[in-house]
Amino acid sequence: MSKSFTTITKDVTKALGTLRREIPETIQGFNSLSKAALSPGVLSALDKELIALAIGVASRCDACIGFHVKALIRLGVSRQQLMETLGVCTYMGGGPTLMYAAEAVRAYEELSSGKPEQLNA
Repeated sequence: MSKSFTTITKDVTKALGTLRREIPETIQGFNSLSKAALSPGVLSALDKELIALAIGVASRCDACIGFHVKALIRLGVSRQQLMETLGVCTYMGGGPTLMYAAEAVRAYEELSSGKPEQLNA
């Protein structure tokens, strides 16, 4: 049975809620770091999310793939931008990264369903 990125991100979000209650300062610190790192600057927010996705793919982190694909969809990523990023990621990470690049494609297709304009962009 294939994994569902919708389920993965929902489950991890729930678990993160527990961490937020149990170790609030740590989660607040991580959230501040995330906000600062992903804020647009010389690189756009989209470019930064593509980099984050590439690192999530290379690290083989299903939740990272799900969350960053969701963010990329919100930012209007095109399928071509996603594919080129995954191509560079695969080049740098080899076969195991290629398998997770395929997972990122599955996440994009699952999480962007109902948004056909982005699937064909």
